[in-house]
Amino acid sequence: MYTLSDRIDSCYVRYSQSPYSTSGRNMVKMSNMPSDIEISQNARLKPIEDIAAGLGMTRADLELYGDYKAKIKFSFIEKVKNFADGKLILVTAINPTPAGEGKTTTTVGLGQAMAKLNKKAIVALREPSLGPVMGIKGGAAGGGYAQVVPMEDINLHFTGDLHAVTSANNLLSAITDNHIHHGNELNIDVRNILWKRVMDMNDRALRNIVVGLGGKANGFPREDGFQITVASEVMAILCLAEDITDLKNRLGKIIVGYNYSGQPVTVSDLKAEGAMALLLKDAIKPNLVQTLENTPAFMHGGPFANIAHGCSSVIATKLALKLSEYVITEAGFGADLGAEKFFDIKCRTAGLSPDAVVLVATARALKYNGGVPKNGLSEENLDALKKGIANLDKHIENIRKFGVPAVVAINRFSTDTDAEIDYIIKHCMNDLGVDVAISEVYEKGSLGGLELANKVCRIIESTRSSFKPLYDVNLSIKEKIGIINREIYGGDRVIYTDRAEKAIKQIEAIGLDKMPVCMAKTQFSLSDNPALLGRPEGFDLTVKDVRVSAGAGFIVVYTGDIMTMPGLPKEPASSRMDIQPDGRITGLF
Repeated sequence: MYTLSDRIDSCYVRYSQSPYSTSGRNMVKMSNMPSDIEISQNARLKPIEDIAAGLGMTRADLELYGDYKAKIKFSFIEKVKNFADGKLILVTAINPTPAGEGKTTTTVGLGQAMAKLNKKAIVALREPSLGPVMGIKGGAAGGGYAQVVPMEDINLHFTGDLHAVTSANNLLSAITDNHIHHGNELNIDVRNILWKRVMDMNDRALRNIVVGLGGKANGFPREDGFQITVASEVMAILCLAEDITDLKNRLGKIIVGYNYSGQPVTVSDLKAEGAMALLLKDAIKPNLVQTLENTPAFMHGGPFANIAHGCSSVIATKLALKLSEYVITEAGFGADLGAEKFFDIKCRTAGLSPDAVVLVATARALKYNGGVPKNGLSEENLDALKKGIANLDKHIENIRKFGVPAVVAINRFSTDTDAEIDYIIKHCMNDLGVDVAISEVYEKGSLGGLELANKVCRIIESTRSSFKPLYDVNLSIKEKIGIINREIYGGDRVIYTDRAEKAIKQIEAIGLDKMPVCMAKTQFSLSDNPALLGRPEGFDLTVKDVRVSAGAGFIVVYTGDIMTMPGLPKEPASSRMDIQPDGRITGLF
């Protein structure tokens, strides 16, 4: 078996010049570059007990899931709760191409690079969802030489957390329909049930269904539908809860629907919170794994950032802060979604104060935002790059509004030209006044992230974060939406459908309007229109619906054509996946 450096050397030709000039050092990908899964399968993993020992844990603090995965017991979390906190670093990105820009890869690589610098670092990531894994992404454990492992397990069933969320969610659906079947003591209006069933798979055919068909014994027929599991309020609650008691209390506050008098019916009314919490008793414990270079990694929870708040769990993040000097975490999609929600929802809810932001940018995404179609992104196009870089400008402006210092990480692809990279570097340093580093962690692991790690450490040491949320939660719902639209998206008016107007009035009437708002919006544009690329300004944002997630503690605002149950593409990633007679998996990436 090769060592990491052996494998890197065998897969790339290196040029001798510096990567930061127009004559730059370029990584030329060779045909024998192993695939992500091949790299993962040849990794030298340490027993998870050894990884845990490096964090001060013993075998008694763990619940083992095989040799390389473990959950951490709450008894250990309680033991370290008074430890001093390390520094919190958020990795986010500009608006991406459909393929994404490598946030997870950058997060993992930065964690490995921190460890290479002898910093005590922990990576805190979201768990993958099977829908995107089998659909378009093929996996969500990083890539190349910056992966969390065991990659196959993580991308498939892992420790069963998402299945537990699915079960808890659907238990509530079953209890609701059963209550109606047996007399409907709470007078639930079957025309106004908000709670949806979920599954951890993209399936457009289940977006709108009818349940209860087949006669009296099968319940009352009504319209229903499925969401993807990561859009469930149960997932949001799992990620925002501080402990099992908080989890149960939050579950009890979930609004299932409304009765015939227009009053909310909650999980507590149905006496279901205890059973739901029971199903989540293991899922709420953080998962411990490792990177390819044996850096500790917590992977726990995983709501989407375009339809939920897009961050890993509060429990895992806070535990990581107690056990390390630096915690590197991420939030989903572009900074207009994941970062905004990380700041305004997760940090506000959990009392976290981030110390730095890494904004991932690629020449590909900038050209995409400059109007180049996705099949032309491998060609040099400086004109499109110069046009699309306005997207980067806006995201830097947005991060500064939260008072957190930032570093731009250029995730370099083998097709990027020196002229393109040089232009981005000069623009960041000269025009934006923000430090920038080339990230080559995909190709080189920790060695490709040393410059980024050094600059992140430097900015944390030299610039004090003055983090503050963007808005006051006590403002009206429309005021909060308006602030996000103007300040983060760059929009003008907000247009509300009749349905949205009615929903807002209902939320205000029951006194649940003084919470953060969670914007459900396309990830491809700063606006609610995926076709408006770059830095659109003065557009109208259309709010189609508004729903309160009382247990999670935020108000979900649905804009544009965003859906909570994605579909599969014409050729899903699953079509390239297979398993061999010896159990070896192929096609995951």
